[in-house]
Amino acid sequence: MSALKDKLKADLTTSMKARDEVRTRTLRMALAAVSTEEVAGAEARELSDDEVVKVLTKEAKKRREASEAFAGAGRDEQAQAERDEHAVLEGYLPAQLSDEELDRLVQEAIAESGAEGPKAMGQVMKVLNPKVAGRAEGGRVAQAVRARLAG
Repeated sequence: MSALKDKLKADLTTSMKARDEVRTRTLRMALAAVSTEEVAGAEARELSDDEVVKVLTKEAKKRREASEAFAGAGRDEQAQAERDEHAVLEGYLPAQLSDEELDRLVQEAIAESGAEGPKAMGQVMKVLNPKVAGRAEGGRVAQAVRARLAG
């Protein structure tokens, strides 16, 4: 079993004993998502730490988008609940890249791939994605690459 999944389970037990409802609810949801991913596909398998991080990243993105949707609809209580869950998940994800770090990685990937112009975005993304995996959202990465290639 992956170390991250073990940590999630241990933290779930701790949060249940502490009667921390938000943390308990969030960790149960995260472990359910991990379990669902483990049984998806042709046969059941154990996820690696990297795969667990991908699942948690996806869940964090869902929480952020849901909080924005609730806030936009004037449902502040639900929006806050989603933000609280997002904050819990952030604790298990690698630190996000700053704009400066992301920009530096984009420049390196462009130089490495020899890409020129917006049509070469796919080449740059192919080089860049493994370097930023889990540390920057895909949309943010694509936007930085697009801006750099455009001029």
